[in-house]
Amino acid sequence: MRVLVGGGTGFIGTALTRLLKARDHEVTLVSRRPGPARITWEELARSGLPSCDAVVNLAGENILNPLQRWNEAFQKEVLSSRLETTQMLAKAITKAPQAPQAWIVVTGVAYYQPSLTAEYDEDSPGGDFDFFSKLVTRWEAVARLPGDSTRQVVVRSGVVLGRGGGAIGHMLLPFRLGLGGPIGSGRQFFPWIHIRDLTGILTHALEANHVQGVLNGVTPASTTTNAEFAQALGAALGRPAFIPVPRSVVQAVLGQERAIMLLEGQKVVPRRTLASGYQYFFPDLEAALKEVVA
Repeated sequence: MRVLVGGGTGFIGTALTRLLKARDHEVTLVSRRPGPARITWEELARSGLPSCDAVVNLAGENILNPLQRWNEAFQKEVLSSRLETTQMLAKAITKAPQAPQAWIVVTGVAYYQPSLTAEYDEDSPGGDFDFFSKLVTRWEAVARLPGDSTRQVVVRSGVVLGRGGGAIGHMLLPFRLGLGGPIGSGRQFFPWIHIRDLTGILTHALEANHVQGVLNGVTPASTTTNAEFAQALGAALGRPAFIPVPRSVVQAVLGQERAIMLLEGQKVVPRRTLASGYQYFFPDLEAALKEVVA
C-alpha cells in the first residue's frame, strides 16, 4: 500500500514508518520540512492529497513537555497541532478524485474520565469533562468523513513506552539514579502500550479491511497502577523506586490542568482491539520494560 503519514517524523511516526517499510508498504510523510519521500503541510493544502491507499495522522505537539509552560499560547499550539492537521487531511481525503481505502487517526485515552473504580472500553461515554477530554471529542469530530467510501479508524492511545523517546525518555534519569517512584498517591491507573504494539495496531488497522471505528490503543493489562509501574521500572533497571513525587511538585511543574494527566488515570480495556484479531507482542509490563531499557 502507499501510505501517507501526517506527523511521521516523531517518535511514533518513525517507528511506524520503519514497520510499514518492513512490510513492503510505501510511505510518504507530511511534515513541516520538505525532503525525500515527504510533502509539506503547505503543499497538501495547495495541491491536495497525493495518490495513496491509506492516510494516518500522528501529528500533535507533546502535551507533557516540561519545558513548555501551560499557558494560553501553548494550549493553542496543542489544539492547532491536532485539530488543524486532522482537518486538513480529512478535507484533502474528501476532495481526492480517488478516495483512499483507510483513514486512521491516533487520539488519546484522556477521552475517558479518570476514576479509581470505573472500567472503560471503546463504547464507554466520555469526552466532555475537562480540557483534554473535550480536545479528544473535537479531534475525533474533525476527523470524521462523510459517507463510507473510506474506512475510518480512531486509535485512542495510552502512554507509549519505547526506546529513545515517548514517556520513558523523561523518566529514565531519576529512576537510573535511584530517585524514581510513584507520582502522587500512586493509586491511579496507568494505561500504557509498548511502541511495537501501538504501531502493530495501526498496521493491523491499515491492512485488515474489517477493522473500523474506535480501538483502544492500550495493553490488555489494564489494572496497572502508577505505583506498580514505578516499581516495575525500578526492577527493570535494578534500582529502588520508592521516592514518591508529591502532587504539589507535579502541579508546580506542569500546571494544575495538565498535571491531571499524571496524577489521575483511567482503567481502559482494549475490548474491540482484541476482538478485531490483533495479537499483542507485549501484553505484560515486566517484559515490555525489560525490552525498553535493555
